[in-house]
Amino acid sequence: MNKTGLFVGGVLLAGLVVATLQFLQPAPATQGHSMVTPDTSRIAQGEPIVELRIPANLSAEAEIGKHAFEAKCADCHGENAAGQNGVAPPLVHKIYEPSHHSDMAFVLAAKNGVRAHHWKFGNMPPVKGLTQADVKYIARYVRELQRENGIN
Repeated sequence: MNKTGLFVGGVLLAGLVVATLQFLQPAPATQGHSMVTPDTSRIAQGEPIVELRIPANLSAEAEIGKHAFEAKCADCHGENAAGQNGVAPPLVHKIYEPSHHSDMAFVLAAKNGVRAHHWKFGNMPPVKGLTQADVKYIARYVRELQRENGIN
């Protein structure tokens, strides 16, 4: 073999060794999401978890969603989606911002229920009697509440 062939072979072998070593290194520890749930230990059971500003006006779609929310969701998630300590989380919270929980996440939660993963209130059961359209209106209502409270 000539010197050029040995050189090219050596470079390729060195590259393969470096790539293999990088592949075998453990992945960096994940930091988790930065959306920390608030400490609710000083809030009485059943009381709202967050304080909210209510929009002066809601869109027509959000008004429909508000009525559906009040009929099907408020018993657990509280008035204006502020949550209820010991019952269910506030939906007007950074955890539920559109980039983390899409509107489709609301649809799927109502349809299928949700296993507890951010909050320690237990699993959410499916919500009977809501169509996908109903939940989209509810999501619109929640999104307008979120925007009023600086959650985009």
